[in-house]
Amino acid sequence: MLEIKVETRAGKFLKKILYKHAQQIVRKIDALAINPFPPDSKQLKGSIYRGTDIGEYRIIYKIEEQTLRVYLIGKRNDDEVYRKLKRME
Repeated sequence: MLEIKVETRAGKFLKKILYKHAQQIVRKIDALAINPFPPDSKQLKGSIYRGTDIGEYRIIYKIEEQTLRVYLIGKRNDDEVYRKLKRME
């Protein structure tokens, strides 16, 4: 099982949303720590990051040695999470 590191932006997003939705996201992150390459995840084009969805949210993450780093979490129905990712790179 990988160690989980939630970056500041992702942590702030989790604190802003409904508790029920945050719990769903946390369960998905825990599952990613066990299997970081599930069938519903994909390598993002031209990027070192991977993405997966849970409900109405996207999770952007990367595997670094024995650590699962969650960089961004955002709404799935808009592309704001991808704009933030481009600014990070």
